Amino acid sequence: MEIKSPALNISRSARLAIALGSLAALSGCFSSSDSQQADPVVVENPVAYVERALLFDENTGALVEDNLADPSAFRPGARLFLKASATADAETRDIASRAFAGPQFLDDNGQLRYDVKDLHVSHGGSRLLFAMRAPEIEDADDEDQPTWNIWEYNVSADILRRIIDSDVTARAGQDVAPAYLPDGRIVFSSTRQRISKAVLLDEGKPQYSGLDEEGDSPGFVLHVMDDDGQNIEQITFNQSHDLDPMVADDGTIVFSRWDNAGQTRNNGVNLYRVNPDGTGLSYLFGRHSHDSVPEASDIQYLQPRKSDSGNLLVQLRPFETDDYASVLAEVDVDQFVEANLRIDGTEGSGQRSLVPGVGLDGQLSLKGSYASVSPLLDGTNRYLVSWTPCRLRETATDRIVNCTEDRLQSEDYEPAEPVYGLWLLDINSETQRPVVPPVEGVQFDEAVLMKERTLEGFIPESQFTGDEGALGDAGYGVLHIRSVYDIDGVDTTPAGIDVMADPVETPPEDRPARFLRLEKPVAIPDENVRDFDNSAFGRSRAQLMREILGYVPIEPDGSVKVAVPANVAFAISILDEQGRRMDGVLGNRHQNWLTVRPGETLECSGCHDPGNPAPHGRPDAGPEPAWSGAETTGISFPNTDSGLFTDMGETMAEVFARINEIRRPTPDVIFADEWSGDAVNPKPDSFAYAYADLQTSPPISGVCATEWAPNCRIVINYEQHIHPIWGVDREIENPGTTCTNCHSNRDAEGAAVVPVAQLDLSDGPSPDEPLHFKAYRELLYPDNEQELIDGALIDRLVDSGEILRDGEGNPILDEDGNEQPTPPVTVPVQPSMSVGGARASSFFDAFAEGGTHEDRLTPAELRLIAEWLDIGGQYFNNPFDAPED
Repeated sequence: MEIKSPALNISRSARLAIALGSLAALSGCFSSSDSQQADPVVVENPVAYVERALLFDENTGALVEDNLADPSAFRPGARLFLKASATADAETRDIASRAFAGPQFLDDNGQLRYDVKDLHVSHGGSRLLFAMRAPEIEDADDEDQPTWNIWEYNVSADILRRIIDSDVTARAGQDVAPAYLPDGRIVFSSTRQRISKAVLLDEGKPQYSGLDEEGDSPGFVLHVMDDDGQNIEQITFNQSHDLDPMVADDGTIVFSRWDNAGQTRNNGVNLYRVNPDGTGLSYLFGRHSHDSVPEASDIQYLQPRKSDSGNLLVQLRPFETDDYASVLAEVDVDQFVEANLRIDGTEGSGQRSLVPGVGLDGQLSLKGSYASVSPLLDGTNRYLVSWTPCRLRETATDRIVNCTEDRLQSEDYEPAEPVYGLWLLDINSETQRPVVPPVEGVQFDEAVLMKERTLEGFIPESQFTGDEGALGDAGYGVLHIRSVYDIDGVDTTPAGIDVMADPVETPPEDRPARFLRLEKPVAIPDENVRDFDNSAFGRSRAQLMREILGYVPIEPDGSVKVAVPANVAFAISILDEQGRRMDGVLGNRHQNWLTVRPGETLECSGCHDPGNPAPHGRPDAGPEPAWSGAETTGISFPNTDSGLFTDMGETMAEVFARINEIRRPTPDVIFADEWSGDAVNPKPDSFAYAYADLQTSPPISGVCATEWAPNCRIVINYEQHIHPIWGVDREIENPGTTCTNCHSNRDAEGAAVVPVAQLDLSDGPSPDEPLHFKAYRELLYPDNEQELIDGALIDRLVDSGEILRDGEGNPILDEDGNEQPTPPVTVPVQPSMSVGGARASSFFDAFAEGGTHEDRLTPAELRLIAEWLDIGGQYFNNPFDAPED
């Protein structure tokens, strides 16, 4: 029989039975109906599912939250079951506990407490992939505990096996979320970070799994392997987690990516796609839709699945929750890039809830709550779901009752723990049938139907030839930007990009965008690899640590074509003539990590305004490029060198790369006029901001100073590279003239003095943070103005100009009836440097033309300070240079 509710035609009596936890009532109400017995999909195909005990806090008695930001979290007490069919009375058997036979796996109470999750069915319907973790080892350290491994169960042969047979290899990472590829291989999410570890070794660091950008757990990224666990290869390179891969019909992998870089707006989990070889990585859906569900303000796009409609089925929920509830929704990723935005930029509705108005994030609903969903994919619009009714606990009696509108509004009731059973949800008929009845204290979850399904398209591994192939062999991919002046499809130049590209109309000094910087995040190790104090990040932790991969000139039309080190996450910054990140839209930090595989070319039309809702970052979405490139073939751009002849539609960067070669990044910021034709006379002067011109230690190795390679990095630490500048002999008036002659709290005889401009750049630790030089904090932290009194420096106090007032704002008078001033206050001194970047720092004003310190620092020194501030002004940018705790 079928049970009715207001939304799903589940009867009130059945809801009450569930609310009271009456299993007898459940069995009576939800026996299989004749229509269910006649349904071959339901009757003939087994169902696999997870049963796990609810966990309660020992101190508070509250349900233990699950946190999807930690995919390695262990919830002991789960079991994996196979049910003969999707009917309530079908036979059920445990298919995974045999993996842990033996007393060594039992806890002190004799219980077997392992965990299992992430079920996925093979194309033939006879094999089941899943992630499983062995029971906890008593008294073992975290690093010695078992890891999550990928397992497979063969239904017809009744064989259970771990995919990676070697214990050593299996323990080398946490492996979760497996899915079969159409060629029989397996894609999964893992902390192995195999290629990233090899890159670390090339950088001179030890091999380790970098933490996510919150610093809480190693980052999970996508890998592929053969079905026997061999040939494991990393294919994505996010700095936080890449999770829940599924193979779309066209053979691409759709997955959930946690965009969590720096100060990115709308940080959260969005849908991305990538080819099985790691090429073609692109954003897909959700970046501006985290408020698209009324029941919660910060939902994440998780667990993408196929659906009968051709749309993607997703689970929407916050990272952390103690009711384990999700909104089940379909998203139309073919036509939409956001819940309310089509790929052409027009508004619409591209997301719908399967069951609107359900409970989520602690908000109860008469419709109950859903925890998981899996489509039958038989064309009937039916789903296996984990569902709990809405339940309340009467505070006076501790009795659990079903929800009513009155009870939800009453203070006499509080939410009761959920009872998730497994149900067959039929959207067309608005019914739910029981598959596994709920049990108090237990959650039934992740049900999947063991049914044959269509094989997806196969995407062969990419092959690159020509210049790109040669660059791939050298460890590079390619980045091509048509024009940085194209902002969301709009030409933002005053007279047009074609005028900007003409060296007669617009000489180089009048072009705002001159250079492009490639920046790389630094993988942060856990404390077992390198334990260092949080002060190593410096003034702000927002950018964590950054390295620079190099610089390249921006061509006159705003285009860039540059070789980029492959298999690393990177971001870009657009720079002015002085090598400083620009203001305005062009100066926004690029915070969604880009990646290229060896030989791959990443194409971009231009730049994006974060405040503009226009689609961005997805090749098939967004406005048309604002710059069409060369108008014809065989001639040069107007007033440029005739040897740089065009093919129609090419950007200047493409022309230069075809005739010369694709530019490679350099450690120095270099301008040389390579475009001016005969009409330009005189030719623009060349210039360079070179590390070789520094009198202090450069932030690059000697080997890389000779030959810049894909593994070369610019690593700037304050103590090693910035602070020594203040002690360089300037020889301006007399030998021995340094910045610290004036900017010190001691004179030549060692007596206390007020530093010039209240700025002390001398050596020594800060009294506020001994792990920082005081000069660093003087430059980047607010301070108080000081004065010299009786030979000692003390904070200067001044009248605040305010009077004492009571809580109602009335003046507090003294015994003579006079108003009383508030105590004196310190005089704030604002820092001259900002981690927001060089152009946000007043420090450089003194060194500008006509400034008080013009020519006191060299162009190379100013460039070094500027790039350091642009990437975040960190105290250290290498965790292994920071002192160990």
